[in-house]
Amino acid sequence: MDKHTIIWAVIFVLAVIIEMASMQLISIWFAFGALIAFLVSFFLPFGYQLAVFVIATGLLLISTRPLLKKLKKPIVPTNHELDVGQTALVIEDINVSENTGRVRLKGVDWNAVSENGELIGKDESVVVRKIQGTKLIVSAKNSSDDKNKEKTVL
Repeated sequence: MDKHTIIWAVIFVLAVIIEMASMQLISIWFAFGALIAFLVSFFLPFGYQLAVFVIATGLLLISTRPLLKKLKKPIVPTNHELDVGQTALVIEDINVSENTGRVRLKGVDWNAVSENGELIGKDESVVVRKIQGTKLIVSAKNSSDDKNKEKTVL
């Protein structure tokens, strides 16, 4: 076994280890290209081995890319992302200076803080702007929010 054969074997093993560590199909094509180059290293000089590695890796990448695009799952928003922009009902006055405020969103009661420090009274509608931990950051609902067609989910 000459040094080029060993180099291809090492590249193959490293690519497989990287792939196993990431599980993201990052280096699988390099692993297969290195395996093919390893096999031809017994018969061809290094220049041809390198060409075989580059061509095999490129062909594998090009041929499997459309398949991988089909397997890619769309990003599904989390509950956190789905609640932003929703309208909630104030069930306890929101007052930043007194550290009070609760709203009901989708049947769940949340601690709430006004986005800009304004006082918001009980039974008013508010729009969820952000979520920080277990606290909703809200703002009073106004006509510009209605134009955005936000859903009221109480």
